[in-house]
Amino acid sequence: MLLLTTTGRTSGTAHTVPLLYLTEGDKVIVIASWGGRPNHPEWYLNLRANPEVTIQIEGTRREMRARTADAEERAAWWPRIVEAYRGYQEYQARTDREIPVVILQP
Repeated sequence: MLLLTTTGRTSGTAHTVPLLYLTEGDKVIVIASWGGRPNHPEWYLNLRANPEVTIQIEGTRREMRARTADAEERAAWWPRIVEAYRGYQEYQARTDREIPVVILQP
């Protein structure tokens, strides 16, 4: 688990959520599943409005910039994501929205 801190798109205040993640090099990957609900999670809407975020992994904080994976990147990451946690496959089946894969980089 990591802690992701975004800036509220309307409030301007910091919001922190725990998320599962994967890594590759300096990239950190998080998934905006929200358990397969029909809407995107608030933290995802926040980072779309302001992509400058902070993550904390095992006590180490890092400033990152967030972006949504494009279709090709998502297709490459999705099997790895489901392999790491099979629940994501169920979450995607529950919703009509495509669950965003988010790439965080320094």
